[in-house]
Amino acid sequence: MTAVRYEVADHIGVITICRPEARNAVNGDVAAGIEAAIDDLEADESTWVGIITGEGSTFCAGADLKAVSSGNAAALSTKRGGFGGIVMRERAKPIIAAANGHALAGGCEILLSCDLAVVAEGSKIGVPEVKRSLVAAAGGLFRLPAAVGPALAAEMVLTGDPITAERALAAGLVNQVVPAEQVLDAAKALAARITVNAPLAVQASRDVMQQASSGADDDLFKASGYKMRDLSKTEDFAEGPLAFIEKRPPEWKGR
Repeated sequence: MTAVRYEVADHIGVITICRPEARNAVNGDVAAGIEAAIDDLEADESTWVGIITGEGSTFCAGADLKAVSSGNAAALSTKRGGFGGIVMRERAKPIIAAANGHALAGGCEILLSCDLAVVAEGSKIGVPEVKRSLVAAAGGLFRLPAAVGPALAAEMVLTGDPITAERALAAGLVNQVVPAEQVLDAAKALAARITVNAPLAVQASRDVMQQASSGADDDLFKASGYKMRDLSKTEDFAEGPLAFIEKRPPEWKGR
């Protein structure tokens, strides 16, 4: 049985971690599978948005501690993607976390590496590493403060206690909280709201947003201008105004 499944429909690529018996914990096969799926997502001009989810009732419990204790911790990361093949991965296309259950430790850090998140009611999100004399080394220590603010992030990191999906929504960490059986459908609906837009414009806008936390305003204005200049040379740039004038939905080509 494959550790990661990848399926494409309607311009959306769905990445599913398939280890429900291990609460979808990341081992070497999962890390390699997620990286390969993102490779496919990035390479396919007709796939514009990704979703990552898990089988069963848990999104991801983080690192497979059996692999860690057996000395195979390095296999849980890939050269380009870092932990889980995703947390350090440079990519152009947005990815939505569809957290069908708890997102803890590395699972929380996978969620934090995504651009948007839909989370199941009753699920918990957190970085409990300090409870096991570990450090949240896959992005949680700096992405959490950026996402929820320093006070709540310090509470989550230093106590190791998770927060509810509802508190995560109130803090701005996730976009939607829905019943567990609706998580994937809600994530697909959110993805569909993105895919109606020009894919290259979405990617350009995402890229500037990614620079926002470390760039000065002058640099970000320049980056926005460069993106607009590049888009003006694409086929989709002409299609947008033309479709508006002709009062019809645009037909994006992604080029």
